[in-house]
Amino acid sequence: MKRATSPTELGDELAAANLDWIVPDWPVPSHVCALSTTRSGGVSTGPRATMNLGRNVRDDASALAENRRRLQALLPTTPTWLDQVHGAAVVTLTAASSDQPAPVADAAVTRERGVVCAVLTADCLPVLFADRRGNAVGVAHGGWRGLAAGVLEAAIAALRDLGARVDDLVAWLGPAIGPTRFEVGADVHERFCAGDPEAEICFTPHGPGKWHADLYGLARARLGRSGVAQVGGGAYCTHSDAARFFSYRRERDTGRMATVVWLAGHEKR
Repeated sequence: MKRATSPTELGDELAAANLDWIVPDWPVPSHVCALSTTRSGGVSTGPRATMNLGRNVRDDASALAENRRRLQALLPTTPTWLDQVHGAAVVTLTAASSDQPAPVADAAVTRERGVVCAVLTADCLPVLFADRRGNAVGVAHGGWRGLAAGVLEAAIAALRDLGARVDDLVAWLGPAIGPTRFEVGADVHERFCAGDPEAEICFTPHGPGKWHADLYGLARARLGRSGVAQVGGGAYCTHSDAARFFSYRRERDTGRMATVVWLAGHEKR
């Protein structure tokens, strides 16, 4: 594969390589590039087969390096990988960020061309952001803890600090555990619903003290209240599609997928 500079080129490269990685279908300028990997296309073996991109999952170091190299072949620069802690911290990335230690954060934003924002997931919800003018992009790692802590709202605030207008923002929801598979207890239900009665529609009772939670629905509600009206994606279930996706809930010993976004143009390898 070779570096892609538009969503069309990304799609063409993935099709030529016979990869089922996902290029978002969202209304953004052609220089806004993004993709979500799946579990195919790499060299890892066992429960992390084949395209594991996570460092902390007991994978062979050489396999991880080759997997990351294959992803990077499509990208303008090395992604800035985050030290994700299921919080709401956001880092603003620049061209120098990839040479620094991994930021402790669960979202990243940038307005610089060629800087790649990335998150790793295996059931948690990756949320992409871009403004319709193509001046700023970002990505958030939205597990239930991060959503409850306000990671999406924090990412939106960071994009506003970069000059993006909220009514110009577009979001896309990447592969996550689906609403019929994500079983949670009373603690999660109360965390969302105690201060937000409207969140109740995102929880379906599933036995005594148990609910099925809709991460996609919770994210859409929070994005809408923040002023982001254009939200796409949300059509996947990592837990139920074992052939295509890693899932921590399904297999605790598993790999991680990446969702990345960048502004094409003026990159240096």
